[in-house]
Amino acid sequence: MSTRRRGRGRGRGRTGTVTPAPIGTDPVDFMAALGNMAAAMQTTAEALGNQINQGNHGNNNDEGGPMTLATFLKVHPLTFRGTSNPTDADNWIQAMERALQAQQVPEEQWVEFGTYQLQGEAQYWWQGTRRILHPDGATIPWEVFRTEFYKKYFPNSARNAKELELMQLKQGQMTVAEYTSKFEELCRFSRICQGAPEDFAEWKCIKYEGGLRSDILSFVAPMEIRVFSELVNKSRVAEDCVRKAAAEKGSLRVPFQRPSGRNFALRGRNFKRGGFVPQQTQDQGNYRRPNTNASQGKRFGKQPQQDLNCQKCGRYHPGVPCRFGLGVCYSCGQPGHMATNCPEKKKYETGRVQQPGRVYTTSTVGAEGSETLIRGNCEMAGKILNALFDSGASHSFIAFEKANELGLKMVVLGYDLKVYNATHEVMVTRIGCPQVPFRVQQCEFVHDLICLPMTGLDLILGLDWLSKNHVLLDCSEKSVQFMPEGSEAPVVVNSYYLNSMIVNCSGTECQGIMLLTAGVSGDDQSLEQIPVVCEFPDVFPDDINEFPPNREVEFAIELVPGSGPISITPYRMSPLEMAELKAQLEDLLGKHFIRPSVSPWGAPVLLVKKKDGSMRLCVDYRQLNKITVKNKYPLPRIDDLMDQLQGAGVFSKIDLRSGYHQIRVRDGDIPKTAFKTRYGHYEYTVMSFGLTNAPAVFMDYMNRIFRPYLDKFVIVFIDDILVYSKTEEEYTDHLRTVLQILRDRKLYAKLSKCEFWKSEVKFLGHVVSKQGIAVDPAKVEAVMNWERPTSVTEIRSFLGLAGYYRRFIKKFSQLALLLTKLTRKDTPFIWTPECEGSFQELKHRLTTAPVLVLPEPSEPFEVYCDASLKGLGCVLMQHQNVVAYASRQLRPHEMNYPTHDLELAAVVFALKIWRHYLYGVKFLVFSDHKSLKYLFEQKELNMRQRRWMKLLKDYDFELNYHPGKANVVADALSRKSLYAAWMMLREEELLKAFQGLNLGVREESGILCLSQLQISSDFKSELLKAHRIRSL
Repeated sequence: MSTRRRGRGRGRGRTGTVTPAPIGTDPVDFMAALGNMAAAMQTTAEALGNQINQGNHGNNNDEGGPMTLATFLKVHPLTFRGTSNPTDADNWIQAMERALQAQQVPEEQWVEFGTYQLQGEAQYWWQGTRRILHPDGATIPWEVFRTEFYKKYFPNSARNAKELELMQLKQGQMTVAEYTSKFEELCRFSRICQGAPEDFAEWKCIKYEGGLRSDILSFVAPMEIRVFSELVNKSRVAEDCVRKAAAEKGSLRVPFQRPSGRNFALRGRNFKRGGFVPQQTQDQGNYRRPNTNASQGKRFGKQPQQDLNCQKCGRYHPGVPCRFGLGVCYSCGQPGHMATNCPEKKKYETGRVQQPGRVYTTSTVGAEGSETLIRGNCEMAGKILNALFDSGASHSFIAFEKANELGLKMVVLGYDLKVYNATHEVMVTRIGCPQVPFRVQQCEFVHDLICLPMTGLDLILGLDWLSKNHVLLDCSEKSVQFMPEGSEAPVVVNSYYLNSMIVNCSGTECQGIMLLTAGVSGDDQSLEQIPVVCEFPDVFPDDINEFPPNREVEFAIELVPGSGPISITPYRMSPLEMAELKAQLEDLLGKHFIRPSVSPWGAPVLLVKKKDGSMRLCVDYRQLNKITVKNKYPLPRIDDLMDQLQGAGVFSKIDLRSGYHQIRVRDGDIPKTAFKTRYGHYEYTVMSFGLTNAPAVFMDYMNRIFRPYLDKFVIVFIDDILVYSKTEEEYTDHLRTVLQILRDRKLYAKLSKCEFWKSEVKFLGHVVSKQGIAVDPAKVEAVMNWERPTSVTEIRSFLGLAGYYRRFIKKFSQLALLLTKLTRKDTPFIWTPECEGSFQELKHRLTTAPVLVLPEPSEPFEVYCDASLKGLGCVLMQHQNVVAYASRQLRPHEMNYPTHDLELAAVVFALKIWRHYLYGVKFLVFSDHKSLKYLFEQKELNMRQRRWMKLLKDYDFELNYHPGKANVVADALSRKSLYAAWMMLREEELLKAFQGLNLGVREESGILCLSQLQISSDFKSELLKAHRIRSL
C-alpha cells in the first residue's frame, strides 16, 4: 500500500497533496501512487484552465454585454502621437490589430477603441478626418480608418522608399544576424509578399542571397537554397568559417582558396544565381600567399585544399603555368591590368546574367527643364494610365504601385535586373508582369512589363513594344502612329509633350535598361482641357506684346525735398550675361516698355536667375529708393487672408504675367527710372521691379478692381490671386467672374504658374485645403538647409524666416529664447550646445508643423492660457481643434510679477493677439490658476490689475479653472518640453461608463469633465501568477 501524507504545507516542488511513494515499496503500489498523482495533477490543471477561461470571459464581457473600453484598456495598448517615421506608424497599426484580436473586440468597435489611443497631433488629425468621413457620426469601418491613417502617416511615397531600400540592401559590414534582421524588417513592406506564397518564398531567398557579402555568398550560392530559414542558417555557418579562417591567417579579409571550376566563383568575382558578376568593392591590390595549414582545407569535410593549390602562389590553376610575381594578369596572362579588370573575364561567366541598366530620375524634381518626350494614355484593367512612349528604353516598365493596384500577376524573372540611377545607386529587381493586356487608342495589345518603383508615370513603353508594333514617333507633329494587323490606315495616338530627362543607353544586348519618370509642368497644360478657363484664351497669352492701357492708377515717384538726380556706373557682366542683356533690351524696346533716355538719373542693372532657369533683368534702384517718399498703402496680413478660406474646398491660383509691367509710369516720373547699360541709356515707361512703392501701387489697383468680391470668393496679394469656393457649382461662377474682370481690364496671366480646380493649393508659403492650412515644405527648405549662424546678423535672419510660421510652432518663443539672447547688445556671441539644440529643434518643428483648422466665426472659441518664468503661452481652439498657437518671452520687469499677475498677463496677451477673433463673440477662457476665477469679485485691485480689467470688460467670456495637469496644451507652450493629450468628455453615456470604473468624476457649471484618471490593473500580475502555478 502506498503512503499518503497530509499536512498544511506543500510538498517540495508539488502543488497538490499527493507525494510519490517511498523508494523500495511494492511496484504495484508504486504504479497506483503514480496514477493517483496524475489524476490529481489533471484535476488541478482543469481547475486552473477553468479559472483562466472565466477570466477571459470576464475580460470580454463582464455582465454578458458588449466589450467595454475600460476592459480593453487593461491590456495597456500602445498609444500613438503622430510621427514622421512611417515605420512607427505601421508598427502601431500592427500592434493595435493584434491587441484588438487578442481581446476579441467586435469589429464594429475597433475604430472606437483603437482611436482612443491616438494622442497629440494624431488625435487632432483624426478628429478632423472623422467629421469629414462621416459628419453624421455613423460607425466607421476599421479598413476605412486604416486607409486614411496610412495616407497620413505611411503614404505610398514612404512605402516606395522602403521598397527601394530593400532593393538596394547589402550586407556590407553587418553581421549575418544584423543583415537578416534588417532584411526581415524591410520585407514586410514589399508588395511581392502579396502575390503567390511560392513566388514570394523564392524571391525572398534570391534577394537575401544577392545582398550577402562575397565571401559568404561563395559558400551558399552553389547550394541554391530556396528555403529561407535554411539559407539563413547556412549563411551563419559560412560566416563562422570566414571568421575562423581570417583569425588563423591574421587578417580580417583574406579570400578563401577554393576550386575555380564552373561550379565555383573565381577570385575577384561575386557569384550570383545564374552567373558570375564582377565584384566592385573587392580589394585586388594585396596578394598574400596563404599559410599551407592542413586545417584550412577541411571545410565541409572535403580533401585538404592545399593538396590542390599551387605550392608557389597558393591558388588553384590546373594546366596553367603559375603567374605569381610575373606582373601579369592572373586570368589571361597579359600585362597591363589585374584579373579584376581583365577584358577576357566574361569568358568564365556561365548561366544567366544580371542585366544592368540606368535610372536617371525617379521623381518629377529631376525631370524639369530638359528635352521633351512624348506621352499619352492607355487603358489597362478598366483604368486610364499615364504612359510614356520612349524609344530610348530597351524594355517596358510599370510602376509597382500601379501593378499592385490593378491586381496584376507578378512573377520572378529568370535574371536579376540591375538599374542604375544618376548617383550610381543600384536597384535590383526580379519581378515582372507577364502578358499584360492593355489598350491604346482602341487597339488591344499584350506585352511583358517589368516592375520598378517610380513616381509621376504609370507605364513606360520602351523599344521592345515600339519595334514589335512598328510604332512611329513623329516628334515634329507630336504624334504616335502604328499600323495594327489587318488595318489599312495607321492609327494616331492622342499624345502630348512631356518634360523629362534624356537617357543614353548602350547598344550592348544586356544593357540599356532605364527608368524614366517625369511630371507635367505648367507649360504643358492644355488650355482647351480646363473647364471655364478654356473660354478665356485671350487672358493667357504666350507673351505680352502691347503697351498697357490707361488705368485709374499710375505709378508715381515722389522725392524727399532737396533731393537731386543720382547716377551710378554700370556693373560689369560676363559675355554670357551681356548677350542675355542685349536680347532682353531688344524685347523690351519692341514692347515699348522702355525707351532711350537722356535723363540725368541712371541706375546700374543686373541679371537674376528665375526658378525656371531664365534670367530676369533687374535695376538696382536702392539709391533712388532711399530718397523716395514711401507709399503707406497697407499690404494685407497673410493670416487675415487665410482666415477667409474657412469651409472652402475648391481652389484656383492665378499668377499674373509680368504684373508690374501692366501699370504705366506717370509721364513726369519716367526720367527717374533711367538705367545705364553697356548698350545705352534707357528709361521705363511701365512700372519696374525694384522700385520701393511698386508693391503698394499694384496692391491698390488689384483691390480696386476686385473690391466687390474680396473675402467672398477671391483674395489678392499683390499679383497672386486665389479663387475659392465651397462647391464646384459655386466655383464655376466665381472663376468665370474673376477671369472676366481680368479680360475687361486687359490683365494677363501666365498659364504655367496657374492652378485650377484644385482641392489643395500652395499659396503665400502655405498649403491650403479643406482641412486647414499647413506649412509649405518647399518654403521651409531654406530653413532646413540653413547652416549654423556665425554672427548676430545671421541669427536675426534665421529667426525672421522661422518666425513667419510661428503660429504653427508650439512654444516658439521658448525654443528661440537662447537664440534671441545672443542678439542682445551686451551679450557675447558664444554658440553653446544648448543653442545648437534650440537651433536644430526649431528646424525640426517646421518640418513637422501640424495642420491648423480655419476658424468658423459662428462657432464658439476656447482659449487656454498658461504662464511660467520662461514665458507666456496660449492656444486658440475650436471644437477641440487647434486654430493657432501663440507664445512670447517674458520682459525683464515681468520677471518680478507675482504668480497671480503673471497668469492674468497670459490671459491679456491671448485676448490682445486674437482680438480679431474674439471681440464681439462669446467664448471660454481656461487657466490653471484658480484664483483668477474670482477676479471680478475682488474689491481691491492693484493699478496693473485695474488697467487690465478695463481691457477684459470689452470681451464677453467666461473664465474657468482648468487643472494644471489637464491644461497641458498651453502649459507646454510656456513650460514643458513633453506634454500629454488632454481630454474632455461631454457625452453622458461615456461619462456613465467611466463612473463604473470607480474613477473620480465631478460635475461643475453644467460641464462634464474628467477631473482625475488613475488606471491600475492587476491583470498582468494575475496572469503571471497563473502561469507560475501551471508551470509547477
